Amino acid sequence: MTDVPQVVFACVRNGGRSVIGRVLTEHYAQGRVRALSAGTQPGEHIHPEVADVLESLGLDTSKEHPKHLTHETVAASTMAITLGCGEECPYVPGVRYVDWPVEDPGGQDPETVRGIVADIDGRVRAMLVELVPDLELPDSVLAA
Repeated sequence: MTDVPQVVFACVRNGGRSVIGRVLTEHYAQGRVRALSAGTQPGEHIHPEVADVLESLGLDTSKEHPKHLTHETVAASTMAITLGCGEECPYVPGVRYVDWPVEDPGGQDPETVRGIVADIDGRVRAMLVELVPDLELPDSVLAA
């Protein structure tokens, strides 16, 4: 397979929801989908409560840092998944946009963040089945 779909997860600060989406997609896709995350107004770091929950599930967040969402990033993607960036998200004709109305995990307690991760986990897994129908998904990181 030479044409790997690219998905960009976009939110405002690029510190929570978009990072969760990117990390889960990269984990499950096994190289069959490339995932990026970015924000319209990126913060200084990812939310520590998000990093803590993802790390507790065995997912590495050490290389995650907020990035600015650019027109070029969206244009290079097959799909843009918006998570609260609203009208500030650049629109590029030909890119498929999907909005996931997911609660912001910033400043939330671990149980709430884990629930948000579970929500995004289900959405990511369904998206991957749609994008790469022959992908054999590993068990959910939440199954352990």
